[in-house]
Amino acid sequence: MNESTLGILTKVDPRKIWPDEARDFTPWLAKQENLDRLADTIGLELQLEGTEQNVGPFNADIFCKDTVDDQWVLIENQLSRTDHAHLGQLLTYAAGLDAVTIIWIARRIRDQHRAALDWLNDVTEEGIDFFGIEIELWQIGDSPVAPKFNLTSKPNDWSKTVSRTTKQDGELTETKKLQLEYWTTFFEHLEEHDCRVRPRTPQPQHWANFAVGRSGCQLTARVNTRDHRVAVEVALKNDAQPLFHLLKEEGGAIEEEIGVELNWLPKPDKKRSLIEHEWDADPTNRDTWPRQHSRMRELLDAFHRAFSPRIRQLEPGDWVPPEELEE
Repeated sequence: MNESTLGILTKVDPRKIWPDEARDFTPWLAKQENLDRLADTIGLELQLEGTEQNVGPFNADIFCKDTVDDQWVLIENQLSRTDHAHLGQLLTYAAGLDAVTIIWIARRIRDQHRAALDWLNDVTEEGIDFFGIEIELWQIGDSPVAPKFNLTSKPNDWSKTVSRTTKQDGELTETKKLQLEYWTTFFEHLEEHDCRVRPRTPQPQHWANFAVGRSGCQLTARVNTRDHRVAVEVALKNDAQPLFHLLKEEGGAIEEEIGVELNWLPKPDKKRSLIEHEWDADPTNRDTWPRQHSRMRELLDAFHRAFSPRIRQLEPGDWVPPEELEE
């Protein structure tokens, strides 16, 4: 390539694109494609729940759900340098909304506010996270202006996980240690290969959840160290029965796309339904982890490819229970 063809990056004032935070920037960020950009930066899966959410006498800018954990995420915008007033609002919102994840987006996050976010991440319990993000706009020549999110403060998930587990259970049992090592190794495997699912913070438990495109629905990898079994499944919690039966109507096409036979478990007596594929594998045998992780990754990718577009488009009201059809 001729060096003379290279462009020059030019920084653009955000106020030229979004003159007003509430009327311009918040509606732009609330669009799903822009929430997806933000989610890629912080490693979450965000689904919009509302804007200008009332919290006492205040209004929170954007209210979302993390579709992996089905927990609340609050976003506060500021197209200027951070200030003490907004920091106080974040804490007020967190208490009033019982928000699990707080995201502070600003043109520039001052050093003292970055230090405050880092301190909050250190002293709060597991499950309450604070992110600081700076928003920038860049352009090359006359090209369209492109947004860029810069992560300046994030939770220390590893230390929180260990701290929480130690407080609850004392020292980790050998099984918990194995589970934590298993998922840590698997998430490293995911980062080294292309896959539709995004790795999360490893936990000392027998499952790992991933987003599948809808709040109340999860893609899960599961290990059973006692029976030497491994599984990949879709768990449906919100509107479980309608979504399950609507998906079951396409069961043949779904299984053909994934390439394996699935167990369809409606579980009408419980609050969730499962669609799974399970196979024999020994999670306690570290020598077989590479093969296990490779197959688990391939199935997670195939499950996401087959289920995510369908789950996003389904309308629970389209399902008519058999008893109503008879009537």
